[in-house]
Amino acid sequence: MTESISNGLGNAPYVMLVLYLGVLLVFGILGYRKREADNEEDYYLAGRSQGWIVSSLTIMATFFSSFALLGAPGMVYRDGVVFALFSLNVPVAGVAIYLLGARIRRAGREGGFLTPADMIAAHYQAPVSLRLLVALVGLLYAVPYVVMQIQAGGIVSQQLFGRDAFETGACVLALITMLYIMVGGMRSVAWTDAVQGGLLVGGMLLAGIAAVWVLGGPAAFFRAVAELPPRSLSAPGTSGRWTPEVLFTASLFASLGSMIQPAQWMRFYAARSSQVLRRSALIFAAVLTLCFFFGVMLVGLGGQVLYPLVDAVGNYSYDAAGRVLPHALVGQSAYEFDQILVVVLKNHLPELMGPLGAVLASLILVAIMAAAMSTADSNLHALSALVTHDIYDQFIRPQASQRERLWVGRALIAVVTTLALVLVVIAHRSDSNPLSMIVILGLLAIAFSTQLLPLTVDMLFLKRGTRQGAIAGLIGGIATIFFLSPFFPMLAGATFGNLLTTMRGMIDTGAWGLVVNVTLFVVVSLLTAKTAHQSVAR
Repeated sequence: MTESISNGLGNAPYVMLVLYLGVLLVFGILGYRKREADNEEDYYLAGRSQGWIVSSLTIMATFFSSFALLGAPGMVYRDGVVFALFSLNVPVAGVAIYLLGARIRRAGREGGFLTPADMIAAHYQAPVSLRLLVALVGLLYAVPYVVMQIQAGGIVSQQLFGRDAFETGACVLALITMLYIMVGGMRSVAWTDAVQGGLLVGGMLLAGIAAVWVLGGPAAFFRAVAELPPRSLSAPGTSGRWTPEVLFTASLFASLGSMIQPAQWMRFYAARSSQVLRRSALIFAAVLTLCFFFGVMLVGLGGQVLYPLVDAVGNYSYDAAGRVLPHALVGQSAYEFDQILVVVLKNHLPELMGPLGAVLASLILVAIMAAAMSTADSNLHALSALVTHDIYDQFIRPQASQRERLWVGRALIAVVTTLALVLVVIAHRSDSNPLSMIVILGLLAIAFSTQLLPLTVDMLFLKRGTRQGAIAGLIGGIATIFFLSPFFPMLAGATFGNLLTTMRGMIDTGAWGLVVNVTLFVVVSLLTAKTAHQSVAR
């Protein structure tokens, strides 16, 4: 773990990373030159003119981040076959794009909406309360997701260049991402996402092929997987977390929450037509489901074969808190399962294929960086729009020019990126990592964005809810997520520890928030007179 991967891969990682980062900066400059000067709609939505190729790849790249190339294989490596079923969230997400995306795009174009809060506040005639709450949801989603991606950059760097390179890699990823967003806006983000989306798909499939190849081909691979410990081949998995109820609710609401988070919502606005989004939905569901099943899931299972979690007599290793530990060659703590894909590539591809293996391994590692940056840039860009347009423009300086608002947005990108980087560095230096594994942090972020689902469904289809019901439901859902998150016990002590553990073991955290949200939304809406408002459809 402390040795540099570059000993096995030679100069390939350096060459691939320099080329990749150079391409991103070029796209940033091109996006800047093609922009309409000081135009918010152009900076945040690329003039609402994206075609189906760019839309498909940018939606895919935003959806599948380091969660897919580090977090998901790491979770399969830790918990076994049960987490492979999480891939079922991909077709559900495709259906959400097909059903929700086209309606959101049409309403956004007709209403001139720039952010999700624009549409929601207009529909429920709540220009202050709901606008601020939706902006808060965007903040609670975006910051953890940006932290995840910067953390992924550190993980890849320490595996590429040695354990001491974690913070350097995190800083470089954060700086490059911040620069091309600030320079080029949505157009640069979409173009770089197109490159990153292609790398992401290729990297996922290549990693799966590599894992099977390392173990001697498909037949040998599945024979070896069949001999894994029983806990790795059944629910609730090695850690005991993934009961059928938790897995089902996490898969369902992770897909829906990921499709209505602010960055994706703004991609719906940016599409040229509804036909573009429908075509994107079909491509998304077909390509990413294939990648998930035949790509990264195979890496996690192959990792358990190559780097067993049990010793010769079938015993697991645990830390002081009772958490399962990875193999010593993968990590030293319960938070380092995410490194399995990089470890497999580092230790086996060059042995199998020589110089070509080094190049392919470097390509997959660049794909991991691409996955991280594609989600970080999307969320930083969306967060900039939320705070600048929904808070600064509405409540602080309504008289500000578009030029001023754009520079405030750029400054906000720099501040949030720096904050996320500081959190990653503090967590890395801490003995008890408060950021935990990538999947756990990602599901917490998605739990917050899922709270927009009742309002979205009501706006686009039902039109029965009231302003008071929407506010009550959103507040109740957000509060529930905070209560069930790892941060509440840190503030309140262990008083509620057993209760929280029991609740989290029943259904996913986001589902609990949605139960409270929908209940309050329906009850309060029935008790309050529906105010007249302009229908989104009209």
